[in-house]
Amino acid sequence: MSSPSSFLFPQTQSTVIPDPSTYFSPNLLSSPLPTNSFFQNFVIPNGTQPEYIHPYLIQSSNSSLSASYPLLLFTTALLYQAFVPDLTISATKRYSSYQQNRVISSYSDLGVTLDIPSSNLRFFLVRGSPYITASVTKPTPLSIKTVHTIVSLSSDDSNTKHTLKLNNTQTWIIYTSSPIYLNHVPSEVTSKPFSGIIRIAALPDSGSKYVATLDKFSSSYPVSGDAALKKPFRLEYKWQKKRSGDLLMLAHPLHVKLLSYDRDVTVLNDFKYRSIDGDLVGVVGDSWVLETNAIPVTWYSNKGVDKESYGEIVSALVKDVRALNSSAIGTNSSYFYGKQVGRAARLVLIAEEVSYPKVIPKVKKFLKETIEPWLDGTFKGNGFLYERKWRGLVTKQGSTDSTADFGFGIYNDHHFHLGYFIYGIAVLAKIDPQWGQKYKPQVYSLVTDFMNLGQRYNSDYTRLRCFDLYKLHSWAAGLTEFEDGRNQESTSEAVNAYYAAALMGLAYGDSSLVATGSTLVALEILAAQTWWHVKAEDNLYEEEFAKDNRIVGILWANKRDSKLWWASAECRECRLGIQVLPLLPITETLFSDADYVKELVEWTVPFLSSQGWKGMTYALQGIYDRETALQNIRKLTGFDDGNSFTNLLWWIHSR
Repeated sequence: MSSPSSFLFPQTQSTVIPDPSTYFSPNLLSSPLPTNSFFQNFVIPNGTQPEYIHPYLIQSSNSSLSASYPLLLFTTALLYQAFVPDLTISATKRYSSYQQNRVISSYSDLGVTLDIPSSNLRFFLVRGSPYITASVTKPTPLSIKTVHTIVSLSSDDSNTKHTLKLNNTQTWIIYTSSPIYLNHVPSEVTSKPFSGIIRIAALPDSGSKYVATLDKFSSSYPVSGDAALKKPFRLEYKWQKKRSGDLLMLAHPLHVKLLSYDRDVTVLNDFKYRSIDGDLVGVVGDSWVLETNAIPVTWYSNKGVDKESYGEIVSALVKDVRALNSSAIGTNSSYFYGKQVGRAARLVLIAEEVSYPKVIPKVKKFLKETIEPWLDGTFKGNGFLYERKWRGLVTKQGSTDSTADFGFGIYNDHHFHLGYFIYGIAVLAKIDPQWGQKYKPQVYSLVTDFMNLGQRYNSDYTRLRCFDLYKLHSWAAGLTEFEDGRNQESTSEAVNAYYAAALMGLAYGDSSLVATGSTLVALEILAAQTWWHVKAEDNLYEEEFAKDNRIVGILWANKRDSKLWWASAECRECRLGIQVLPLLPITETLFSDADYVKELVEWTVPFLSSQGWKGMTYALQGIYDRETALQNIRKLTGFDDGNSFTNLLWWIHSR
């Protein structure tokens, strides 16, 4: 996966995609651009919405940058961080007669460089830095405005450290690389012309230990950061820094859990910033290693199926296979079509697991008939195309309609849709290696669209389109400007995408793809368990929210919502189901905490009504009460379009 894809689907000129040239510097436009990044709001379409760059919300304009150390607000239905422009940094006067656009001049896995030419400011926005760092590129009188009232401004003897107290109880410390002379009026600090480095940090607590720590590490600053997946189940962060001294960064709760201490890192457990993601803890070190436990990525159930249940499963299998008919996929939606491909592929693996190969040829025929038209461009009404503005796959429908295929054409949900296709392709390549080789170029183009690990500037696709290497999970919403940043609803479909990619690696004998897929699926699962699975005893979320919710509906960069895109918070079976489907061997790892599963099911059961969602709820019930779940599943009269009676029986009988 580290080399560029050699196959491109037919090219298209999308009529709905935004123009990236407005806010990306010209030297970046010739390479693939990120479409689900932590700074996406800065580059689409107006670039005016804030982004959460831990621990600050940052909003940019063509002349200034505003920073907020946000308050966390909550109800029983949602948690969110409110943006207030606590400080707005700019030049006190313009140096040009025209207004230049702010521009992204570079970006990395862990940071983005934002230039504001009209104010001679270059901001190094590196994720997890307790300081906001800017380079003032030539002597410029600066302005730091606030919506609050300035209570006091004091400077040390060297005029390189300044303490700004506001009437909202906040204290901000300003560090400069050389002396700066500041004045203030009630809501603005101004300076004489200054050039050099300026660093600004909110004081998270009034304790002197916080001031001492910020003072100690104020010199060395990061300008970018890379995250490398060099070994399975291991992720290494390395920051590029300037000026001497140790580097202080902040780790969220999952970082702290995975941090390896075999490196020269020091965790400052009593240095914390609040965050919607849980406390951010100080870590000193130029590089971190994060390690997860290895998890099994296998075709079949982890523990095997009870032999005495083969008969019941085979009976259902024969019926489900008999009902397969490629013309019965009555949709040209890439998402719903992909789900039915994945559903059929499950039947092959279940047939292998219960030693009933007789039905496999019919399923193989179905998979070929349904997948091939998408790979060779003959599918009527839709298909995959390649667009060159941002560089990636869109659908034929999505190239002219931003709402078609759930926004796939504006880079929404790529891992969801493609994950289902790749699951089906992996199974087909496993049982028919000759077919797999025939379509390998197209297949690798699909998986590379969201799984590319290659160097940023030598590929047809951007690096890891959906996966966030700081948060350690994926985002689903692409080139749309959202007040609360990126978002993701279905963690289980994200898990499916990386699991399917790992299976595809197994089918093609590609150990690199197996390793990458397995590592990303392990991280996605841990993130789901950390931030989507709500456990009151974790104390991660406010009590009012935690007591009313057992699972998050939509997780945003800056918000936790109990509702879904397509259903209200009251539809508990929807909220559970969308975090379970598709039901796979890896689901066992995703829901490995039986006590939590029992709480979640009992929270959901009184609200059950839909046959399809009942299947997902009873599947989880089978983790801790197999017999009752089996009785419930046998009574079902309908199933989710990506699920089947066979699959539910296989699941229960492999508990």
